[in-house]
Amino acid sequence: MIAAALALLAAGPVVVTADGPVRGEAAAGGGVFRGIRFAKPPVGPLRWRAPQPPAPWRAPIDTVAEHKACPQPVYGDWNRKAAENSDEDCLFLDIRTPSLAKGAKLPVLVWIHGGGNRGGAGGGTVESRITDGGIVLVSIQYRLGALGFMSHPALGAENRGRSGNYALLDQQLALRWIQRNIARFGGDPARVTIAGQSAGAQDVALQQLLPGSRGLFAQAIQESGTAGFGVPPRTLTQNERLGDLIARKAGAQAGATAAQLRALPAAALVAAQEAVDVPDLDDDSFIWLQPIVDGAVLPDTPARLLATGRRAPVPLIVGVNARELTLHGGRAAAVATVRREFANAPDRALSFYGLGAGQSPVDDPRLGDVTVQLANDLTFRCPTVALSRLVASQGGKVWQYQFDYSGPTNATVGHSSELRYVFDTPAPGVPPLQTYWLNFVRTGDPNGGGLASWPRYDATTRAYLSFTDAGAVAGRDLRAICALRDTP
Repeated sequence: MIAAALALLAAGPVVVTADGPVRGEAAAGGGVFRGIRFAKPPVGPLRWRAPQPPAPWRAPIDTVAEHKACPQPVYGDWNRKAAENSDEDCLFLDIRTPSLAKGAKLPVLVWIHGGGNRGGAGGGTVESRITDGGIVLVSIQYRLGALGFMSHPALGAENRGRSGNYALLDQQLALRWIQRNIARFGGDPARVTIAGQSAGAQDVALQQLLPGSRGLFAQAIQESGTAGFGVPPRTLTQNERLGDLIARKAGAQAGATAAQLRALPAAALVAAQEAVDVPDLDDDSFIWLQPIVDGAVLPDTPARLLATGRRAPVPLIVGVNARELTLHGGRAAAVATVRREFANAPDRALSFYGLGAGQSPVDDPRLGDVTVQLANDLTFRCPTVALSRLVASQGGKVWQYQFDYSGPTNATVGHSSELRYVFDTPAPGVPPLQTYWLNFVRTGDPNGGGLASWPRYDATTRAYLSFTDAGAVAGRDLRAICALRDTP
C-alpha cells in the first residue's frame, strides 16, 4: 500500500517555479498543489520582519499534503483544527488548476481567508471545484495576530521607526509570487482577482490602498468586510503601546530589545494578545481589525486614502449578509451607541431603530432584533454603502449585494453563510453566487449566462442585488439609515 501511494505521488505533475520544482497531485487534466512555500520561515531573526523570498531548491518538493496553519488560539470549532495544527513556519500557498498547458492563460482567483486576522487558515480552500468553471484557484496564508500585526519601539528602531503590518506584507509577497509563477500553472498574471471574506475582505480592501500592491491584481471581491469595519484606525504610536502591553504580558521586561522580543515563545504571545484590554474598542475581538497606519505599508487612514482617490482603480464586488455578528448589548447600550455613532442626527437615527421617546423597537424577521441590526449596520452595511458610493463617485465599477438566502431549512443567515454557495458545487435552486463570481473573475463583470441582471452601483440608483429564497432580486438603497453615517 505504501508503495502504491509512493507511485501515485511520483506520478503527480511537476511544475518548475522560479524558486524550484514542486510536485502536486494530478486532478482532472490539471493539478492540486498544497503547501508551496512563497517565503522563508518567519522565525527566529525573521520574526517581525518583512517576508523574504524562499531560498531556491533543485529537487522537486512534494506539495500534496496539508500544511501547518499560522499560530492562533482556539476560538471554537471553526478554527480548532487550524489552531491545533499550527506553527510559525506557515507562509504557504495552495493552487488548484484545471490545466497545466503552456499558454493556457486562465483567469486567477486568489483567496485571502478570514478569521479576525487572528485565526483561520488557507488550507482546504483548493478542495473546491470552482476551478471547473475555467479558472485557477489560489489560497494564501499570512501571519496572524501579534505575530502578524504587532508594533513595538524596539522593532521600529530596526526599520526607520516603522513596525507592524507584516501580515499585509505576507499577502503582498504572495501576490508577487503569483505574478512571477502563475503562468506555469496555467494562469494569466494579468487577470488576477483577489477575494476574501470577513477579515480576509478587509485585507483585500487594504491591498487596494497599499502603494506596494499596485499592479499585482486586476479585480477584487469583498465579502462581509471593508477596510475599517466602521472602527477607527490605530496610529503607529497606539499600536506600539498595544505591542508593549502584549510583550509584557508575554514575559518581556520593560525596555526589551528586539532580540529579546524575538526570543519570546510564540504561544506566550498568542496568549498575551487575548489578555490585553484594547483601548477604545467596544469589542476586544476586533484587536487586529483596526487598520494600523504605520506610514509606510499603510501610508494614511483608509478613509483619507479612499476620499483622495488613492485606491487601485479595479472593478469591485462588495456585499454583506442579512445578519453577520452580534456586537452590542441591550437597549440601553444601543441607545448610547446610536447617539455616539450618529452624532449628526441622533434623534432621526433613534427613531429609525424604534429607540426614540415613546417607541418600542420591532424585530425584523430577516435582519434580527434592534441590537443585531445596529451592530451589522455599523460594522458591515454602512461601511459597504460608503465604500460603494466613494468608488462609484470616482468613476469606478462596483457591484453591491446582500446575501439573504435561508434555504429549505429556514436557517438563520449569518456571518459566513454565503461561503458554501461560492465554493461548493452548485445544486439546483441555490443562489448562483458561484456563477456570478466566475463571470466576474473571467470578464470583470458578474453579469451574463442567463443570470438575473445585476446593475452596477451608482449615486443615482444605489443599486444592489439581494440573494433571497425567491431568487436574485435587484433593489436600491441597501440601508436608508446609512445616509446619516459616512464611514467607509
